[in-house]
Amino acid sequence: MKNVDSTCKRLPWAVAVAAAGLVLLSACASTPPPSEELAVGRAAVERASASAADAPVTVAAAREKLERANLAYAKKDYELARQLAQQAEADATLAEAQARSARSDRALVEVREGIQQLRNEMTRK
Repeated sequence: MKNVDSTCKRLPWAVAVAAAGLVLLSACASTPPPSEELAVGRAAVERASASAADAPVTVAAAREKLERANLAYAKKDYELARQLAQQAEADATLAEAQARSARSDRALVEVREGIQQLRNEMTRK
């Protein structure tokens, strides 16, 4: 009877240790490599590099974050790599929006200048 009692007392501890081990193993296995996020971030940065000449600072920030994401990926820090790749994509998207805005602003200035020239011509006649 003594052996049965001591075994029963150790059983909850054994279950707790086994459960903790499973939690730790699942935590390690739950972070898959962010290959897709890196590819999307890379494509966004390339697209912004080609079309966002009017937002060089934001494009540079996107490139820098993508480089850091690649380094984190190489170190198998997948969570950091995922976050940086997503931030690089967001920065690249922002750079494209800033470039579009700058082009729109320039076009608006040109239209206003054209209107002003037409008004000036009309008042001369």
